[in-house]
Amino acid sequence: MVEVTLPSLGESVTEGTITQWFKRVGDLVARDEPLFEVSTDKVDSEMPSPAAGVLTEILAGEGDTVMTGSRVAVIDETQTAAVAAPPAPTRPEPTPAPASAPVPEAAPVGRAPATLRPDEAVGGVVLSPVVRRILADGGVAPSSVVGSGPGGTITRRDAERAVALGPTEEASVALSHGQRRMGQHLAFSAQVCPQGFVALEVDGSVFARLDALGRTTREGVAVSDETLVALAAVRALGEFEFLNASLEGDRLVLHRSVNLGLVRPLADEGMLVPVVHAAAGLTLRALAHRISDLDERLGARELTADDLMGGTFTVAAAPSPHALFTQPIVIQPEVAALSIGAVREVPVVVDGTLAVGRRLVLGLSFDHRVCESTAAARYLERVAELLGGLDLESER
Repeated sequence: MVEVTLPSLGESVTEGTITQWFKRVGDLVARDEPLFEVSTDKVDSEMPSPAAGVLTEILAGEGDTVMTGSRVAVIDETQTAAVAAPPAPTRPEPTPAPASAPVPEAAPVGRAPATLRPDEAVGGVVLSPVVRRILADGGVAPSSVVGSGPGGTITRRDAERAVALGPTEEASVALSHGQRRMGQHLAFSAQVCPQGFVALEVDGSVFARLDALGRTTREGVAVSDETLVALAAVRALGEFEFLNASLEGDRLVLHRSVNLGLVRPLADEGMLVPVVHAAAGLTLRALAHRISDLDERLGARELTADDLMGGTFTVAAAPSPHALFTQPIVIQPEVAALSIGAVREVPVVVDGTLAVGRRLVLGLSFDHRVCESTAAARYLERVAELLGGLDLESER
């Protein structure tokens, strides 16, 4: 017998929740075949089977939270063949058809089938042909309409009103595990942290220079607007250390390493924030490579818990090409989060001449316990200065 335990899921992760079993008791399991899915507060992972055999016991059900190292299942290695399938039922000999089938009696002339009666009751609701047609054309279920006629009859006016108002049924959809987890953490962050927000419109001519050079590094890695702004934001934190910090009681812990979190939405699953660790000192080329690697592994669901832990400062890119700015929630225990608006072409005055220029809005959400609006605005201005002064030719 092989005992299946919950393996280590990353540094400082001590427990996980079983969200799904891919096998049932009695199923044949191959070695390294996905056996169950486990979720932590950072990532969902599929756990492979440590052995081949038959799954004989499941000790932790779906929804159970277990500690790493705990037993969750038992596999019998001695059983290596699937249980024989039950024999197929013997097909009875076909019964020969009679020499001549009786001809059904024709319906009397002038008698309409039952389905075409002038009035019809469906589920206790009396409908006339006109009412039935109005409701059918409007896509309204008769059972959802309360009739005002005698005995609850649905009148033509009832049907027309129901179609005009549209369906009134409400659908109840359960939140996914990722949405619940995101909601719980962000709700906690919003309650604990008195959050402020400042936004500045800044020059975006650097993006025109990037277009002229090409939006890839020399190795062919894509360079996005987010990558340029993130590079300037990390470098500006060297002068604003109190924004790359954590608040612990009455003490502010200044982090010497900038671990850059990047907000990434997941379809119907909330969001994840993969982290570029030790981002300070990276060139544009190196940062673009690190971000590309995280995004590729995110798409392939290959991120580990360590990829999602240890963030000290978060950047949220524009959620659409038309978004001026967003106001991100500061994720505890961090004290600030930078938002990047979409880069727009707008009329600007250059040396007294009207021209087309590029602008974007940078926003900073901050913890009012350690920062105030003036300092936040100075940080954004410094990010804009560093952004405009990037040496794209040498760094890409």
